[in-house]
Amino acid sequence: MIIPELVAPAGNFTKLKIALAYGADAVYAGVNNFSLRARTDREFDYDSFEEAIKYTHKMGKKIYVTLNGFYLSGQIEGLKRHILRLYEMRPDAFIVASLGTICLLKELAPDINLHISTQANVLNYLDAKMYKELGVKRVVIARELGLNDAKIIKEKTNLELEAFVHGSMCFAYSGRCLISSVQSGRMSNRGSCANDCRFKYELYAKNEENGVLFRLEEDEEGTHVFNSKDLNLCAYIQKIMKENCINAFKIEGRTKSEYYVALTTRTYKMAIMDALNDSFNAKKYENEINTLKNRGFTDGYLIQRAFEKQNTQNHFSSIEEGTHQVHGICEDGKFIKCKGKIVLNTAYELLTPLNSNLKECDNEIGKIYKKDDKFFVEFKELITKNGKSMSEIHSGNENAIKMPSEVSEFSFLRKEI
Repeated sequence: MIIPELVAPAGNFTKLKIALAYGADAVYAGVNNFSLRARTDREFDYDSFEEAIKYTHKMGKKIYVTLNGFYLSGQIEGLKRHILRLYEMRPDAFIVASLGTICLLKELAPDINLHISTQANVLNYLDAKMYKELGVKRVVIARELGLNDAKIIKEKTNLELEAFVHGSMCFAYSGRCLISSVQSGRMSNRGSCANDCRFKYELYAKNEENGVLFRLEEDEEGTHVFNSKDLNLCAYIQKIMKENCINAFKIEGRTKSEYYVALTTRTYKMAIMDALNDSFNAKKYENEINTLKNRGFTDGYLIQRAFEKQNTQNHFSSIEEGTHQVHGICEDGKFIKCKGKIVLNTAYELLTPLNSNLKECDNEIGKIYKKDDKFFVEFKELITKNGKSMSEIHSGNENAIKMPSEVSEFSFLRKEI
């Protein structure tokens, strides 16, 4: 059986560290405007990105650089300089979508692996075979592809296949959307999508004879006619692995929160390991995923064909909801930064990387204890780094609060809503 690589998003250096700490085998990230997440790639400059690559390799993991936009002629010289700068950093692969970029990379960075982005819409073995002939090592298959078709591509080409298993879905075909360009001048295929598909719209029918408009919605707030639910395949990981054709599971979400990166990476890593150990428990993973803010979940198209699906759109709301609220993050294991509200004598669940060696304690600051196979922390005092005592703390307060005892780096405090 293929043991799939888990590929997690790294919107910035901190998220990259969190993804690796929580079990990612590889991360994907980019710099400036040459990928499809331009606003997050501003989180990295060349110096910090080089540091991130060195950090990833030191951890024994891989980093894939996104170059998956579609470029205008006026951008090509800048793209060349960009490639040469990244090539010096020695990433593990470039993720690309356009044929011209592939040719540039073969010329300027000939010994770096090439991965084809889902934006290239690979749906059949002929397209995959063509990319293989161009030297591509891996194809990130189109989100609309079914598992049976993925098996055919694997059998015909023996390419590595990577599939999205979690994250935001696009209302358009594998992200080939022009709504944002038309309405706000922000081009989704060049990295600046305004997420217009999440907006509320009103639909009207017009009588051509008298020019009267008839409003079609019953809901006075309008409807979210384009809004896709979020992909969630955690319950199907074992089934997908048994088909033995997917080499990597990919999590969408470079713009998502630190908690999102930690929780999704941890949950899918857990599902993969449990599938290998014959202890798969779909309900356990679903309960964890439900703690995330989401727009509703769908299992997408990998398991069922697109025409069989009736529940991929959320027509009621684009508001993200989840079962838990994050209240803090402990980046160094010793002090916690508030993300919500922390008060005395209240239990907060600790979310930590898998196989963390948490220990129970009870002292003047607070206690850490285990209940129902989960660890919790309760504070008796909220002590800042400079020794100030507080009765409660809110997310607007930048003071870091001392933990009762040291926990794993990038641990989170969360509480059921």
